[in-house]
Amino acid sequence: MFGLGWPEIIALVVIALLVFGPEKLPQAASQAGRTLRQLRQMANNARSDLEANLGPEFKNFDPADLNPKTFVRKHLLDDVEKDWKDDEPDLPPLEPPVPAYVELNFGEIPPYDNEAT
Repeated sequence: MFGLGWPEIIALVVIALLVFGPEKLPQAASQAGRTLRQLRQMANNARSDLEANLGPEFKNFDPADLNPKTFVRKHLLDDVEKDWKDDEPDLPPLEPPVPAYVELNFGEIPPYDNEAT
C-alpha cells in the first residue's frame, strides 16, 4: 500500500494517536475515508464524463496519456526503440575499455595523437 511497510504504518498510527488522541481518532479516520471515497468518486465521474463527451472514436482514451512524459514515450520513442531493437544485430561482447591515461616513467615523452590536435 503506497510503498509503506509495517513499521511505517505503525509509526503513522502512533503519530495519529498522539495528534488526534484516542477519543477523536475514529472520527478523523472516518472523515479521511469519506474524503478519499468522495475524491475517488469525483475522479471516476470526471473520467466517465470525458469519455462520454469525446465520442466513440476516443473509446480507448486514457487521461494519463496527456502527461508529457507518457506522450513523448508513447508517440516518439516507442517507434525509435522498436527500430533500434529490430536493426540491432547480435554483437559479440565488448572488449574491456582502454584506460584514458598511460603511465609514463620519468623522462619518457608522451605519445603524439594526430586526431587530438
